[in-house]
Amino acid sequence: MKAAVIVFPGSNCDRDALVTLQKTPGVEPFMVWHKQADFDKADLIVLPGGFSFGDYLRCGAMAAQSPVMKEVVARAKAGVPTLGICNGFQVLCEAGLLPGVVMRNATLKFVCRDVDLKVENSQTLFTSRYAQGQVVRIPVAHHDGNYFIDPEGLQALKDRDQIAFRYVTPEGERRPEANPNGSLEDIAGIFNEEKTVLGLMPHPERLADAQLGGTDGQGLFNSLAEALA
Repeated sequence: MKAAVIVFPGSNCDRDALVTLQKTPGVEPFMVWHKQADFDKADLIVLPGGFSFGDYLRCGAMAAQSPVMKEVVARAKAGVPTLGICNGFQVLCEAGLLPGVVMRNATLKFVCRDVDLKVENSQTLFTSRYAQGQVVRIPVAHHDGNYFIDPEGLQALKDRDQIAFRYVTPEGERRPEANPNGSLEDIAGIFNEEKTVLGLMPHPERLADAQLGGTDGQGLFNSLAEALA
């Protein structure tokens, strides 16, 4: 399984994603610079976290116009699984591959801490190694993670089981203090309709090694490796 990690100016989690993929059995990752209008065949595309183009204009807005994104969008629409983490989630929304927008945190402050997530849909190639309703601990690190979508769009996400993760307490309860950014209905990640594109604000690659304090994030990468083997 080949995995392409797209690198923008300002990406700072590209190597984290690369190392995690390298440690995932059966995965051969490689990096792609944003100015490449084309790149080698890949079974998975990853847009990593960071601050692409310094978060000028809107987070992810400039990265969505990079030469590589035309190919990323084409491949994603053709069914190539695509994962956007943090800034990558913002880029996916700006590129039109996921609905809604990611805005400034409700507190107007950068947040960097572990959060608890509830797996809302375990029947996808990204989440099959998790149990439905399982609570996992994953770090967040963002200033613009406040997900929003209009009422019609929100209802569509619910009707199509496109909500991937929600912020919850360790006991799995949705409470205001568990939501780090004010995201609508505690949404931490969403899928496209076909469940082939996933965007999420938390960083699973940062908690995918026991030496780093936990392995809850590895389940996502193991799910992909198993589904795409």
